[in-house]
Amino acid sequence: MNKNQQKIVELAKKKDISKMGFREIGRELGIPNPQTVIYHLEQLKKKGRIYFDTKKRQRVSKPKAFVVDNFFSIPAVGSANCGPALELAQEDIQGYLKISKKAIKRSKPDGLIAVRAVGESLNKAKIEGDNIENGDYVIVDCKQRPNNGDYVLSIIEGAANFKKFFKDEKKHEIRLVSESTIDMPPIILHEEDLETSGYLVNGVVIRVIKN
Repeated sequence: MNKNQQKIVELAKKKDISKMGFREIGRELGIPNPQTVIYHLEQLKKKGRIYFDTKKRQRVSKPKAFVVDNFFSIPAVGSANCGPALELAQEDIQGYLKISKKAIKRSKPDGLIAVRAVGESLNKAKIEGDNIENGDYVIVDCKQRPNNGDYVLSIIEGAANFKKFFKDEKKHEIRLVSESTIDMPPIILHEEDLETSGYLVNGVVIRVIKN
């Protein structure tokens, strides 16, 4: 968000700006042109940062998934590589994906985030019948613990990636595997290296939203 959008969000946390005129909002925030207020309000609505609840009151979205009517609003929090862990992990909310409850097959959105996929190393994966291609949005359940064969969002040395997860109890290793038309080697981590590599599983992939 730019400075004007940040000002509007902070005001909306304190007041119901849906009952205020654009000039009034501008005077309150030191924005002289009402067209500037209109533009930034529309941008905030498109991003899902400001929304109307069931009683038509204007609300500021929280930095987590929430429910409006029968839709989940799931925060999009950056991007992750499907190949090597190159794309920096980001926590800035870039917007919200609106998805119906039935499409996600659950009653509550707790722990759900959306992450943009970068790369092609999971273009042969199958999640609910869909692969993961460059530019797709991937819905991740951050509260779900992975089992062998799950697709996960993992963090290694501050960088995020999507891979298929396997834990080898005998060798005390975690393997993060690609499923791709491109030949890509796995990432292998010994459990003694997990702490020093900053490795963690951020969640399990539950759905792919095709771009």
